[in-house]
Amino acid sequence: MTEGESASSRPVTLAPAIAVVVGNMVGTGVFTSLGYQLVDIQSGFVLMVLWALGGGCALCGAVCYGELAAAFPRSGGEYHLLSRIYHPVLGFLAGWISVTVGFAAPIALGAMAFGKYFAGAMAFGGETWPRILSVVVVLAVAGIHLRPIGLGARFQSIFTSLKVIFILVLILACFLLGDRQEISFLPREGDLGLLFSAEFAIALVFVMYAYTGWNAATYIVDEVRDPQWTVPRALLVGAFLVTLLYIGLNGAFLYSAPIQSMVGEKDVAKVAASHALGETGGRVMAGLISFGLVSMLSASIWMGPRVAQRMGEDFRGLRILARKSRSGIPANAVLLQTVVAISLILTSSFEEVLVYIELLLVLFGLVAVAGVFWLRIRQPGLARPVKAWGYPFTPALFVAVNAWMVVYIIRDKPGETLWGLATLVVGLVIYFLAQRGGSGASGARSL
Repeated sequence: MTEGESASSRPVTLAPAIAVVVGNMVGTGVFTSLGYQLVDIQSGFVLMVLWALGGGCALCGAVCYGELAAAFPRSGGEYHLLSRIYHPVLGFLAGWISVTVGFAAPIALGAMAFGKYFAGAMAFGGETWPRILSVVVVLAVAGIHLRPIGLGARFQSIFTSLKVIFILVLILACFLLGDRQEISFLPREGDLGLLFSAEFAIALVFVMYAYTGWNAATYIVDEVRDPQWTVPRALLVGAFLVTLLYIGLNGAFLYSAPIQSMVGEKDVAKVAASHALGETGGRVMAGLISFGLVSMLSASIWMGPRVAQRMGEDFRGLRILARKSRSGIPANAVLLQTVVAISLILTSSFEEVLVYIELLLVLFGLVAVAGVFWLRIRQPGLARPVKAWGYPFTPALFVAVNAWMVVYIIRDKPGETLWGLATLVVGLVIYFLAQRGGSGASGARSL
């Protein structure tokens, strides 16, 4: 392949690949989680450790996925990786979750948050305007990603850059203009006990949800230039940048706003901005938060259809999802995801869906990272252009933290766990039906 052909067929360079990771990670979680954490934990030091631990876990996952993506460079995320590491049926189940609700539900949640923040900033009353705005933003962003890939990559880079700038401005505003609160970020008596408490463990679930998305670049590998070099670096740099932003942002919230004003509060960012900048400033920040969410929507709308496209290429029974437009976009897959997301918005059923798919998403990520151990043992001679830093400690830490989360979710939410298992059973049936049509690309029937 010539240099010109490479640039035209793979237009995504390192910067937009990082933008996909950052854009997908920074969604509603970081602007809402602190309020729930403060219900049981009101130590600045413990809270900072909490966000640092979440970032460290995300970085461990990023370096492990970097090794896997470099060894098996193809789009599709867990669908492709699990198919190659273990068995196609496991990959199919991960893809089934992604195609049906794995991306559509977070898109619906992000779009509804956009509608709420934007309507609040514009002082639009009632429940109708936020819902209309939610649908409009999904349609608009989906329209961007139905155009040539280069346009979508530039759109992602621009809106992610604006999001990062907005977060930095909010951090500075809170520290420079907010009234310093009576909170210490240094250890104090009782903090050690909090670090090993059930409250800390529960709060970590919220933090890990906020860090979800560090694996984003693995979904668009086929559109990335020099993917064996670019994707691992995009994962690592993106996760590192988000960790710094999250620690700085939560520190700024705690510094500038009274703890009691944020305890149990969902819109923590607006509360902190209002204390630092006044009521008008808080409304302005709400508007900026809404536009910051566009980056998250863009990343999800870009990534999700690539999973459906790969499944369509590998299974003839699903090949309608693999059809591309003249611009090389999997248009049918984009349209399917858009319809599902809008349906969830209109029925307000995405919150129920998110609860039970959270377990499945955590579980598939855990199994993928455990694949680093599996491949090192089963295929020691496998070409690994990039190796996971800190092996075996980095994958071990990731697996341990996420295994604990899986146990906690199963114990705490048995009903949602059963719904998740039922969804997997349906996916298993679809897998065997699709098999009857014959497999397409070798990716789904290798091993």
